[in-house]
Amino acid sequence: MVATTTIVGDVVRNIGGDAIDLTVMLPAGADPHGFEPAPTDIASVNRANAVFINGLQLESFLTAMVENAGGDAKIVAVSDGITPIEGTEEHADEANHDEQEAHGSSDPHTWTDPNNVIVWVDNIERTLSELDPADAGTFAANAAAYKAELQALDKWIREEVATIPEANRKLVTDHAVFGYFANRYGFQQTGAVIPGYSTLSEPSAQEIAGLEDTLRSLAVNAIFVGNTVNNALSQRVADDTGVRIVPVYTGSLSEADGPAATYLDYMRYNVNAFVSALAN
Repeated sequence: MVATTTIVGDVVRNIGGDAIDLTVMLPAGADPHGFEPAPTDIASVNRANAVFINGLQLESFLTAMVENAGGDAKIVAVSDGITPIEGTEEHADEANHDEQEAHGSSDPHTWTDPNNVIVWVDNIERTLSELDPADAGTFAANAAAYKAELQALDKWIREEVATIPEANRKLVTDHAVFGYFANRYGFQQTGAVIPGYSTLSEPSAQEIAGLEDTLRSLAVNAIFVGNTVNNALSQRVADDTGVRIVPVYTGSLSEADGPAATYLDYMRYNVNAFVSALAN
């Protein structure tokens, strides 16, 4: 079996446990928006009986890759069944608009709300049980245990968010990545350095100037920048406006010895970063 991202892979491993043999395609720190598969990745897909993907065009490389790989792997989009956030961004530059369209007009970052990951779990459990009925009981037990952890995570996030004054619940990020989190927990996505769902888009000068005006007018004090992007543009905006850069995890988990090596730790790390930056 293959999973595309470290985040998808972690959830699949929690359900499959020792009963599955899983290869995760993207290494820690890789940007799923811009990933280019190697021949070894294509070979892994060719051998796999299932490929677990996020879906919603996060993995824009996937269509051509599957065609090149051949094989008969079942492609499982773990985000199936989640109502997507539809994009409203408009780009002044036509090339940027075309780039955004190529990577989807829906927000693919469904995992930023742990309630959506419960939907992932159901999709993963169903697929694993279809492929390996003998271990269906194990998958069901693992899924139930992991869903309980996700529900506890949701409760903890609500408690932590309550320490942030409502007026401070504004997120400015490197790209539009925390929409599902914002909707669930009462934040505003006030702006993004790259005003779209893909890190491959490029903001116009007018968009950067507009974001800087927003930061100043709303007295925003932080830009949250993910671990899978070059932060040079965010740093320029921060320098221009006097806000600080706060590192978070977005499209990938950390390395195994890092602070966000599992999805649960990834969410805790980011929430702690939000609280630290916004609570006062």
